[in-house]
Amino acid sequence: MRISRDTWAMELAVVTAKRATCLRRSVGCVLLNARGHVVATGYNGVESGQPHCNEARSVVYPDKPSDLVYPHACSAAHAPSGTDLEACQAVHAEQNALLQCKDVYTIQTCYTTTSPCVTCAKLLLNTSCQEIIFLDEYPQSAAKEMWLRAGRRWRQLKVG
Repeated sequence: MRISRDTWAMELAVVTAKRATCLRRSVGCVLLNARGHVVATGYNGVESGQPHCNEARSVVYPDKPSDLVYPHACSAAHAPSGTDLEACQAVHAEQNALLQCKDVYTIQTCYTTTSPCVTCAKLLLNTSCQEIIFLDEYPQSAAKEMWLRAGRRWRQLKVG
């Protein structure tokens, strides 16, 4: 049986999130045009050329099991979700997808594993994107209110 476009695109976003280099959260984004074709993908992580926050190395202590340490983790790596955003080094998945997109005026739908933050919603509002579909809700509600006020669709995909 053929899976739906929503399921297919969200599974692409989930796989894309596996490339994330952020220790705090892994997010994937897939942008589709009106025909349902992929125009760009992105995942969250530090700027190009910088050491990844989630790069671990094993430290062996005498008389103690090995521990993993993250020598390049930013100061916000262990902060609660939706807080200490200015200290986070990651470029968001939506931002990276927009950077990959040849023409932002071909974007119809944004599939993302976590709903966008306010900044990413603003960026997407400056494209032709009409709908955001996501798996998990980000703790900031202002992005949703802004998106809906613009007359665009905001939908959580129910899986399972």
